[in-house]
Amino acid sequence: MRDKALTKAYYVNKLGFQEFGSTDFDGYLMVEKDNIQIHFFEFKKLDLEENYGQVYIRTDNIDTIYQSLLDKKVSIHPEGYLQEKPWGQKEFALLDPDNNLLTFGQSI
Repeated sequence: MRDKALTKAYYVNKLGFQEFGSTDFDGYLMVEKDNIQIHFFEFKKLDLEENYGQVYIRTDNIDTIYQSLLDKKVSIHPEGYLQEKPWGQKEFALLDPDNNLLTFGQSI
């Protein structure tokens, strides 16, 4: 993450995560939702065009998650709308403010 406040706002306010832990570490952020934890470290010089960070999040309620993000007007990746993939997963994807690719998937 380039900016802790920006990353926290996106994950908490848009994606519904909560900050995890009772200590606010400088340059480090932990968020949690539904037994999923994501940890971020600060990297102010991160080049968005060269960032290839990605996370795959498995779920059992992909349709609900997808609809809730649409309802909140969260931008879905242009190539990442909800669809069934040939590898047996139903998936969608989005990019966070630092261009980290978040793919949500559920087994078909």
